[in-house]
Amino acid sequence: MRHLAFVVGYAVRTTIGAVGLGVLASSPVAAQVPGLTGTVIVTNKDPSTATIVDVASGITLATLPTGNGPHEIAISRDGRRAVVTDYGTGPAPGSSLTIIDVSALRIIRTLELGAYRRPHGIVFLPGDSLVAVTVEASRAVIIVNVRSMHVVKEVRTDKSGSHMVGVAADGIRAWTGDIGSNTVTQLDLATGRALRSIDVPAQPEAINVTPGGDEAWVGSNATGRVSVVDTRTGSVTTAAEGFGWPYRVLFSPDARTVLMPDYRGESLRFIERESRRELGRMEFTGGGPQGVTITGDGRTALLSLSATGKVVAIDVVRRVVIGELRVGETPDGVVYSPVVVRR
Repeated sequence: MRHLAFVVGYAVRTTIGAVGLGVLASSPVAAQVPGLTGTVIVTNKDPSTATIVDVASGITLATLPTGNGPHEIAISRDGRRAVVTDYGTGPAPGSSLTIIDVSALRIIRTLELGAYRRPHGIVFLPGDSLVAVTVEASRAVIIVNVRSMHVVKEVRTDKSGSHMVGVAADGIRAWTGDIGSNTVTQLDLATGRALRSIDVPAQPEAINVTPGGDEAWVGSNATGRVSVVDTRTGSVTTAAEGFGWPYRVLFSPDARTVLMPDYRGESLRFIERESRRELGRMEFTGGGPQGVTITGDGRTALLSLSATGKVVAIDVVRRVVIGELRVGETPDGVVYSPVVVRR
């Protein structure tokens, strides 16, 4: 059974899984998110900008210039500072981070990384002063202090295409997906050492680690398979298949549900982590789903649609679209801040 609603620019279908779902409203979705306050910050790859939007009203508060080809973005735990990775475009590799003061709607600094090229995956570490950033062309993860504005440490993977990074809640245990080497690599961020690499299905891009660090979920671009690495034993098992491009892995705050955008499959899939049972999926025909984030209470997910220049808000329990926000062209990385900003 499917419910169908048309939102400006694309069609949304919700596939009902093992649990019942609410029916999508037949009226157009508003360009705002009713019942939710705060801000959304999204990177726009082609124009090399970051858009900050007020969630409740849908009003664009600021569009800020970034470095060339911004891809991913991380938000501090207090929601006041965002850091964008300037990956670059084509033959022009990026080598900077754009640091944003969310409350002030301004760029604090474009931090040049020198010889470290192609920064991409990024995670704030506990304390909100440090971020772990993959530098793909340099085959490493670097730890950057975004308050004192310097590179603190290099942790080498020595693998091809270390594109994304997942970090456990302790801020020490980390894993990279190494697209070119067909491996995932375990890092100790405290000692600055790579501990081991494990073979996984080809072209592992999307990766994330459960808060306790016991499981690393990784998506294979070549096979459309999602695997789970038991970080204690190193065993690799299949959690899901049939993806066109398992673009990202996001855990709900309680780590019970896994949300995975399928870029080529034009859908967002919901998987119960423990049983690995698919709970349902939402199809975004013509949308190009890419980046995804979730509010702290786990009730609302925000998904960037690169083909339509929008971010949609999704009720995670009912798996229905509850609002949309217009952002820039080719949006990718997206974060949510509970901070309400007034111009």
